[in-house]
Amino acid sequence: MSHNDTGSGATLDERAPTQLYLITPPRIDDVDGFADRLAEALDAGPVACLQIRLKDIDDDSVKRVTERLLEVSHARGVPVLMNDRPDLALATGCDGVHVGQDDTPYAEARRLLGGRAMIGVTCHASRHLAMEAAEAGADYVAFGAFFPTGTKEAKARAPLEILEWWQDIALVPCVAIGGITPENCRPLVEAGADFLAVVGAVWNHPQGPGAAVKAFEKAMAGA
Repeated sequence: MSHNDTGSGATLDERAPTQLYLITPPRIDDVDGFADRLAEALDAGPVACLQIRLKDIDDDSVKRVTERLLEVSHARGVPVLMNDRPDLALATGCDGVHVGQDDTPYAEARRLLGGRAMIGVTCHASRHLAMEAAEAGADYVAFGAFFPTGTKEAKARAPLEILEWWQDIALVPCVAIGGITPENCRPLVEAGADFLAVVGAVWNHPQGPGAAVKAFEKAMAGA
């Protein structure tokens, strides 16, 4: 998932196909039940990684959930990132961390986790923040929100052009996030998103998470 340098962008033909980037729901009450749903999602089609983003629970609960989900993900070769907390990523054996602009700074996360960890940075709709993150060594930058989302209050609405611009100037992959569904994802794929970060569209899909992953795969392939 990492090129780890900036430079002249690859042409469209050289780019790998857009991949799914799964994020957990903010609450997981039934860990074993969710582990089964995660397995269903990962078995349904290619998923680049899983980000664990749990809100308003204590560290011990985060660790317990993470250990269970790591088993499921790593058994299928899918890397796991912790949201916000490089210390918890280190403690649980995650493959890296995703940091926002108000979280642990990138340099601190890298110092704590070392050079092999995957570290991504939220850049909202800011070209400047994305350039800074890439130059510092981030493995990917995340832009959004592209669509209204019920998961969290979006700080910015990102335009499609930011993905096109990024593909023209950078080799570091970009993640699109915010309200993405199989029905609305094609313009993001066509604009150059390397990864689509999805939450509700997978976990709340009426036919289940496996059907959602298949629907995304079909939509991305058709773009």
